[in-house]
Amino acid sequence: MYAEIIVDIASEQVDRVFTYRVPEGMRVAPGMRVSVPFGPRKKEGFVIRLKDQADYDESKIKPILSTLEDYPALLPELMDLAWEIREKSHCPLCEALRLMIPAEMRQGRVKVKLEEYAQLLIPPERVDEAIRSQQRAPKRKLLLTILSDGQPHALEELRALMNDVRTPLNALAEKEMVGIFEKEVLRAPYMGRLDAAPDPELTAEQREALSELIPALHKPQKPFLLHGVTGSGKTEVFIHLVREALRQGKGAIILVPEIVLTPQMISWFRSRFGNAMAMLHSRLSAGERFDEWRRIRQGGARIVIGARSAVFAPVEKLGLIIVDEEHEQTYLSDRFPQYDAREIAVSRGRREGAEVVLSSATPSIYSYAMTRRGDYTLIEMPHRVLNRPLPHIHVVDMREELRRGNHGMFSGLLQKKLEDCMQAGQQAMLFINRRGYASSVNCRKCGETIKCSRCDVSMTYHSVDGTLRCHYCGETRPMPRLCPACGSAYIRPMGTGTQKVEEELNRRFPGAGVIRMDVDTTAGKNAHFELVDRFRAGQARILLGTQMIAKGLDFPQVTLVGAVMADLTLNFPDYRAAERTFQLLVQVAGRAGRGEKPGEVVIQTYQPDHYAIRGAATQDYRAFFAKEFERRKAGLYPPFTMMVRFLCEAKEMDVALRVAEDIKNRVLQEFSHSPLQRRIFFIRADEAPITRIQDKARAHVLMKLLNHPDTDALLSRFQEMAGEEYPARVQLEINPASLA
Repeated sequence: MYAEIIVDIASEQVDRVFTYRVPEGMRVAPGMRVSVPFGPRKKEGFVIRLKDQADYDESKIKPILSTLEDYPALLPELMDLAWEIREKSHCPLCEALRLMIPAEMRQGRVKVKLEEYAQLLIPPERVDEAIRSQQRAPKRKLLLTILSDGQPHALEELRALMNDVRTPLNALAEKEMVGIFEKEVLRAPYMGRLDAAPDPELTAEQREALSELIPALHKPQKPFLLHGVTGSGKTEVFIHLVREALRQGKGAIILVPEIVLTPQMISWFRSRFGNAMAMLHSRLSAGERFDEWRRIRQGGARIVIGARSAVFAPVEKLGLIIVDEEHEQTYLSDRFPQYDAREIAVSRGRREGAEVVLSSATPSIYSYAMTRRGDYTLIEMPHRVLNRPLPHIHVVDMREELRRGNHGMFSGLLQKKLEDCMQAGQQAMLFINRRGYASSVNCRKCGETIKCSRCDVSMTYHSVDGTLRCHYCGETRPMPRLCPACGSAYIRPMGTGTQKVEEELNRRFPGAGVIRMDVDTTAGKNAHFELVDRFRAGQARILLGTQMIAKGLDFPQVTLVGAVMADLTLNFPDYRAAERTFQLLVQVAGRAGRGEKPGEVVIQTYQPDHYAIRGAATQDYRAFFAKEFERRKAGLYPPFTMMVRFLCEAKEMDVALRVAEDIKNRVLQEFSHSPLQRRIFFIRADEAPITRIQDKARAHVLMKLLNHPDTDALLSRFQEMAGEEYPARVQLEINPASLA
């Protein structure tokens, strides 16, 4: 027997199957990970297929050294999916296969956790006699008494009851009265308390949505887009849909865009399904992630909740994939190989016969356009549960505030609403999509802005430790006392970030309690859980945060939401700036009034007439979509075209620009007489908007390609070009999450 194996080396030169001999008596199956000799080294590999005969001289074929697990780590469907990712991303197959397993499984960086247990060996009728025989050895007597129930007891448990448990335990083991053995234990991630919850009565809209979704579990066809306003009860629809999938003997995957949403979703699902579910996200420890993955692979968990990478969870008989908040850009992976978890979900659903449900209160322009084309089925839930009203939204023109002499970060209206909210004993949420204390540090004499030495961005001042930090590469330096350019003492932090807002809130509302959620405060493993739990328990009255608080969270006592600087995302150098602004504002507004009391929202902006701001104020998705769709059509932006770029990074800008210009000229020359040239609507080589990150100069070749089946041939050639040797690092990006 022979095995075709992909060796786990990320190199184009070895991106092919190698044949190895299966030693007599070794059990090997497709999908297994194995250890094989490769040249003078020992490497890991993935078994792709088995065959009875070799294609060349058998004497030259080396044997497999060992299997790394006694079961196939990769399901056949996921192996097929890896081939698809390889073709689309033009990456080595092993890179795609790595996506399917926890990273720590490679090179044995994580092991099964074993703990020592002790169990009584003597028969029940002799237990009392054995205990009496240890009258002169009180510790042995106590151990026998504890173990007399016949159950295995962890040594950690026994150590909590007595000191030096090992000596008396070994003595009993020598007498063959007690057995000591190792037992595998699963590292369970933090899940909070498990409280069973009854099903609430479904609304008419929930029942109507389920009447379309449940039949499709039997015979999935095209994906669904569930468009429901914030607070319409989409999660309850998910729960009933998952329950039906389980009833049919199928598994389910639920994707959420932010780690902060995972504990809330998990608590809802655990209250209905107990420990039948597992979670996968980056804040788990290596051991926890490994054990959760194994629990899924071995069928111990049929429901998986997690972030982007959970789309690759090894769920057998997969029947349902739900992508919650499908509009979020976090579903796009910008690491190599790049992938869009939404596209993977649709592909996997089609491949495995699973129903796919994309859900959002503010669907992406692309997904909503797919419903108009008939590629997705649209289901709408336009009302909140119990007919609760959507929050009333006030738009404050901050230009008028300035004219009135208000130079503070809070408008008069937001200040008044916050005071009323605090006096009423309610909770408020404030959103500002910028962390730190101040967005930049400037000299008021010469105008110098302190920039990162490795990136072409201004450094952010953090008041907690008095440092300047780069949010791209992590560089940290002390706050200077004098301007490094002119020596002036007139150097000051400028702008506003979450830390500065927190300081102001504590000054104005000293007894309210403020919780800040941003990248800085949620760095710890369970920080998201703990901060959300504190706010839900009422230990603070104001939750302040970046976009991580803007979606999905459900706090019944929140009656006021404030968007402090609603214009920030409008100024991004990206064709999706208006879409992202609209989505953020509608989502954050949706946190208000989800309980019995109505909610209010204050949006502070310097562009009150912008259609994204107006659309968010009226919460009219259809009107915003129509406006944005026509703008994209007129400017030939996605979904009417495809944005593609070669990102070129080098030590010096002239090298990066030279490579970019060379690639552009090669594209124009190679396709000048080809029909494919007509698919290239626009091409330009230039510096990237952020010209330097992590000490690398950045230039790009930006292109718009017309959507057409033969465009795939262009992309394949572009991938080949990106993989060639250049004096700069070149990476091809297709509809990238950011054009910066």
